[in-house]
Amino acid sequence: MTLTVLRFALLLLPVQLVFSADGILGFPPTDTPKERQWEDKGKELPDSTRIAGYLKHMSLKPHMAGTPASKAVAEYALGLEKEWGLDAHIEQYEALLPTPKTRVLEMVSPRVVRAKLVEPPVAEDPTSFDKDEVPPYNAYSGDGDVTAPLVYANHGMPSDYEYLTKHGIDVKGKIVLTRYGGGWRGLKPLLAQQHGAVGCLIYSDPKEDGYYRGDVYPQGMWRPADGVQRGSVMDMVQFPGDPLSPGWASEPGSKRLSLAAATTMMKIPVLPISYGDALPLLQELSGPVAPEDWRGALAVTYHIGNDSEKVHLEVEMDNSTHPLYDVIAKIPGSEFPDQWIIAGNHHDAWVHGASDPLSGASALLETARSLAELYKQGWRPKRTILIALWDGEEFGLIGSTEYVEKHAAELTQKLVAYINSDSNGKGQLGAGGSHSLETFVLELARDLNDPRSGKSLAEGLRVKSGMNNAATSAASQDKKVPAAEWHLQALGSGSDYTAFLQHLGIASLNFGFGDEDGTGGIYHSAYDSYYWFSRFGDPNFVYEKELSEVTELALLRLSGAPLLPFQFEHLARSVEQYVGEIRNLNKFDKRLDLTALESEVHDLEKTSSSFESAYTGALGKVDGAGEAQMADINERLYGIERHMLIAAGLPRRPWFRHGIYAPGALTGYEVKTLPGIREAVEAGQLEEAREQTRQVIEMLKSVDKDIQQTRTLLNNL
Repeated sequence: MTLTVLRFALLLLPVQLVFSADGILGFPPTDTPKERQWEDKGKELPDSTRIAGYLKHMSLKPHMAGTPASKAVAEYALGLEKEWGLDAHIEQYEALLPTPKTRVLEMVSPRVVRAKLVEPPVAEDPTSFDKDEVPPYNAYSGDGDVTAPLVYANHGMPSDYEYLTKHGIDVKGKIVLTRYGGGWRGLKPLLAQQHGAVGCLIYSDPKEDGYYRGDVYPQGMWRPADGVQRGSVMDMVQFPGDPLSPGWASEPGSKRLSLAAATTMMKIPVLPISYGDALPLLQELSGPVAPEDWRGALAVTYHIGNDSEKVHLEVEMDNSTHPLYDVIAKIPGSEFPDQWIIAGNHHDAWVHGASDPLSGASALLETARSLAELYKQGWRPKRTILIALWDGEEFGLIGSTEYVEKHAAELTQKLVAYINSDSNGKGQLGAGGSHSLETFVLELARDLNDPRSGKSLAEGLRVKSGMNNAATSAASQDKKVPAAEWHLQALGSGSDYTAFLQHLGIASLNFGFGDEDGTGGIYHSAYDSYYWFSRFGDPNFVYEKELSEVTELALLRLSGAPLLPFQFEHLARSVEQYVGEIRNLNKFDKRLDLTALESEVHDLEKTSSSFESAYTGALGKVDGAGEAQMADINERLYGIERHMLIAAGLPRRPWFRHGIYAPGALTGYEVKTLPGIREAVEAGQLEEAREQTRQVIEMLKSVDKDIQQTRTLLNNL
């Protein structure tokens, strides 16, 4: 699902934490040589040819969630994992997975033009001829048969409606034409609906992902004129998962809401179209000329419309329930079996899905095979490892959300961390996640090399975050390396980490290679195929192999570390920045007093700094500590993220409970930091901003107290 380019924040003040170029966070020096031996063996195991084979097999047929083909992909992965000797099974769920029955779009005035609404095959791409292709549509569209004036609303985001209102343009009773980009897809019809529109069209403009960016497919990687971006328009700002089972797992026979009671479904008809189908509509629009930043790259003057241009839109959905198949493989822990690490990627796709999601799923399968081979050679993880291939992600993170809701109590007690991946490709390593794992991630990047340049992946991370060359060049040297100003991207939503992080407060990471081009040109289209990926995505599958190695190394270290590699100074500095950002946008002058919040952040910084010293001192003592003592300390370490939850959840969307980062209510899956305070300030709601500030202060006090208690246990080892 994820199409966002990973971005990396810079803090104003550098973090002084250092890590050894030889050491491994969480391992005492006496354990490092043995761990390095297993890691070196593990790095030799992932194989690009095998990954290409998995990807080609799984992308051969369209395999949208809820179809027999999706079940076949799940069973293929299950068979591989069992063949490798893993304890694997399928967990089945059910969910509302709408499919289209009727799709009609035609201009009726001033001339008649009927949209094609199909993606024609490409001669060079054999799978594009598949007759089982899923037609372009938006899942969770409302039903409707409407004829109304057409109005162009740019990206269809709040600022766009502010412009229309300012210029006296009302969309009530009209069909809104929007283009992809600017925010979560599902917000476009939701905002249109809230403004009284009777229908919504979403098209891909070539300025974002067509010929404006480069040659179109098959000559290049970009979207051709008839390419369409499918996708869910579920209102995931409320909650992800099955719309008919909010807050509980949707399994065969479980209770379900009626369609009328489902709040995350659209009420108006919604349809995605190509820029080939959008062009005739835009050519006929008259009225005011759109402002410059609303104009795309089509050879037309972009007008907003004047009520004389009318279109007929008809959408009818089959709102049926279909099965979902999550594939779960297990490697048991030898010392702490009730402490778990999960790595996951989804396997369902809108069509063939070679890039999204099979580039990530295939790399994860190779990680599973590599760990299975290490197990045969005698390696044993201290903690239990689970490898998950989720179903239904494209519809709204459904397979992972239902799993989390079913196993919430057990996951809250046992899960140390969740590691996610999604689409993958050539380029630099992108990493997002919990700030308490930043040093851990930086060490992973330090110890793996880019397959093209041969340089440490840490250098790529530093380049992307704007760090200077002096700090960069130190990354691979035999000396202490400053963590400097690099920070993990805070996570909002958009992939399967959401339920783990935002709902349960599980420390989470998200990894993937890529560049700014990403998969924009064929994203969610019939052209996301093995042919496209082997030409443009990662032609030699070397970054596929590298992603497998990154995940493998992360699992080896998290499952094997005597002392879990959580650090909190980065967290404190990040929160300090987030508070500073809120102070800068504060609309209330001195009426919203942030003094107490800033004081609490300062206390957290002091506690975190002293914690690092206690942690370093404890590493030399863990070999002599008792198993029960270490289990208790580690449980406290991974439990600290749980204290970042707001018990009541975020205002008007209580399913999202993380107080430090969450998807923005007005941007969709894009991250908002300290979201309760920030969104109240942005909305000009003073009393709510005060209440959210109070809740965040209490949350940070709880985090601070828990770090202090853990520090005491470390000092007493």
